[in-house]
Amino acid sequence: MLELLAYLQDPELVARFQRRCGLFLVEAAHHSRGKTSSPAGTPVHADKSREQLRGRWDHQDNNSNYKHKENGYAAGACSTPQYEVRNWLLHLLFLLSAGLGHEIFYITCLPCIHWSLDPFLCRRLVNMWALVMYVGQVMKDLLKLPRPPSPPVVKLETRVDAEYGLPSTHAMAATAISFTLLLSAPARIQFQFEVGLLIAVTLSSLVCLSRLYTGMHSVLDVICGILISAILMFATYPYWETFDHFQLTSHVSPVVALALPFFLCYTYPELDYYSTTRGDTTTILGAGAGSSVGYWVNEQLGQTFEPQGVLPVPLPTLTANVLALGVARLLVGALALVGTRQVVKTLSLRVLYSWYRVPNHDDSARRRREIEVPYKFVTYTAVGLVNSIVVSRVFVVLGLL
Repeated sequence: MLELLAYLQDPELVARFQRRCGLFLVEAAHHSRGKTSSPAGTPVHADKSREQLRGRWDHQDNNSNYKHKENGYAAGACSTPQYEVRNWLLHLLFLLSAGLGHEIFYITCLPCIHWSLDPFLCRRLVNMWALVMYVGQVMKDLLKLPRPPSPPVVKLETRVDAEYGLPSTHAMAATAISFTLLLSAPARIQFQFEVGLLIAVTLSSLVCLSRLYTGMHSVLDVICGILISAILMFATYPYWETFDHFQLTSHVSPVVALALPFFLCYTYPELDYYSTTRGDTTTILGAGAGSSVGYWVNEQLGQTFEPQGVLPVPLPTLTANVLALGVARLLVGALALVGTRQVVKTLSLRVLYSWYRVPNHDDSARRRREIEVPYKFVTYTAVGLVNSIVVSRVFVVLGLL
């Protein structure tokens, strides 16, 4: 068993997958700062120790020479590309698939299910997404297993490079979202289950394989991510209806929805260097908390915006008018959410900076727990509230719903 785990954790296994897909590491010429850039202009880290990664965030703040280079060559004296792409079709496919696993995609995609399909399904997806992401992020920072090193792996992402690897939260989210929707939708919408299963398997597989292609996870990280999501779904599935009832009808539901996620964010495991995991987790739990309170408010007001008639309802025919209404809802809703995010983020940071007597220009202060957790939680709780309460009512006023 140990030999199998070591084999699945082997970075050379990831490198072989990358080469099979047409992505090759090119011998890197090092410059004085030890960083190179990809042909697409994205900085790629060479092999680094965990101690070096601990100081990377401060280095990026203070080093004005840390910039993207559009010509595809390393900064400074380096003139050798870090990697070579020989199959651009797979390259673009996997980069797109990797984007489907980022938090920003779910924060923009899940509201569309609420606005154009069924708020019930959106509520189910947000609940499961928040659960699996919290479990996955905490496991990363408790287990502290490193990501595959470069070389031999080509790394196409840098934002999360300082995070630990196991499990892959991209794989967890993709699995949970795809199959929660597949399990919940038949009771609400008429569709061919086999087609839904094929779509769920395809989308989740693409996201999982993209984590290998981008060099951010080992095969073991991805497999563990899938298995952990499957276990969480299996363990919680019998209680989905019970939790729905509590979430919508209990008088203590709003208190629990706000207090528990904030407590989990504020007590998130501390690392000895800054990582994006706590901030990303706070973003997700904040959005989930705001949405949960919003769904409770809608239930109390008796206006849930759910499909009318006998369930399951047929899928709407995709006509030009339906498509135009969907695009209009997307644009109006996105504008409302982005506007809410910017306003609440600015105000919350000003209040916290004033409270802790931090200079307004000190962006590094945002990494302090007492500032990062409250400002992100309040910001995305507001986004969740606007999404679940306000946007649908704006659609009604504008004749878009």
